[in-house]
Amino acid sequence: MQHNLLSPFKNLLIVLLISVACWQCQQVESQPVEERSDGEVSVGLEEKSPEKVDGMVWIPGGVYRVGSEDKHANKSEGPSHEVKVSGFYMDETEVTNDEFREFVDATGYLTVAERPVDWEEIKQQLPPGTPKPHDSILQPGSMIFQPGPTSNLYDISQWWAWKIGADWQHPHGPNSDIKNMGDYPVVHIAFEDAQAYAKWAGKRLPTEAEWEIAARGGEPAKPFAWGDKLTPMGEYLANFFQGTFPDGNTALDGYGNSAPVKSYSPNGYGLYDMIGNVWEWTSDWYRPDTHVQNKQAGLKGCINPNGPSTSYDPQEPLVPKRVTKGGSFLCSEEYCSNYRPSARMATAYDSGQEHLGFRCVKN
Repeated sequence: MQHNLLSPFKNLLIVLLISVACWQCQQVESQPVEERSDGEVSVGLEEKSPEKVDGMVWIPGGVYRVGSEDKHANKSEGPSHEVKVSGFYMDETEVTNDEFREFVDATGYLTVAERPVDWEEIKQQLPPGTPKPHDSILQPGSMIFQPGPTSNLYDISQWWAWKIGADWQHPHGPNSDIKNMGDYPVVHIAFEDAQAYAKWAGKRLPTEAEWEIAARGGEPAKPFAWGDKLTPMGEYLANFFQGTFPDGNTALDGYGNSAPVKSYSPNGYGLYDMIGNVWEWTSDWYRPDTHVQNKQAGLKGCINPNGPSTSYDPQEPLVPKRVTKGGSFLCSEEYCSNYRPSARMATAYDSGQEHLGFRCVKN
């Protein structure tokens, strides 16, 4: 089961007609691709890093298997198939509060969660005659985790709440702050915010394929990033939810909420917190049949795949969504077991949430 969140109040109002996407197993821009004399497609499969980049690690190019059909996987995670990718750099950690503050101080950027709400702009995207909500609702904010009495695990409103004044500097509402949390992942980041930071930093967001390949750390495809068991020898290797979801977290992994980056050992590539802690944006639009289409395209067709041209989520077909990966501190065996490299979630592009952040890549 997924945390398939509606985006904030805008998504309760905005109705956008998203046409069914035409599939393209496209190529990431500026990646070397050429046709060889034997008819095979060649990409820049650099195995060694061309140079050292501070704060980033090199992911070698090659042929990789992505997706999953094991017993833990949701239907949209399969079928498993091969892709070719060029080598790339990836941030060794999620972007932190300190790093995001540097960006904000340099640019004056306001995140989606901090911006004034313009009803005149919103109503242009609504059916004629849609009544204006009360001004008390049309205020900047974001989604926070606030569990209450739970009668079932199908009603996410029992633990998610829209909080006016919640943003990256106030992760649990206006009375909270990030003092002494400089090395925690920045959260309440919408897709547009992550893109803006990446552009400023001279980077980009990873494709879903790049993210999944990096999360496996160079190891063969297994259900979990580190092997066949979630907690091998009883050891907790990532920040996720233990106990009775949503209000009985025993925090056996050491953290009840998000954790400072590098709190757990890195994977084989030297990347930290690819699994758990906070969900991470990718650049791909979401479709449930992404891997079906990729496999049909075949290896020759899937060179640096960056997904479909538009999104489609049958649960909310009118809401444009991107793929997020990795799970978070709220993923639980009892509810959302998305602490796996192949797991994928559809997230509204304008959504900010208490367990959603990002990291960047670079060609």
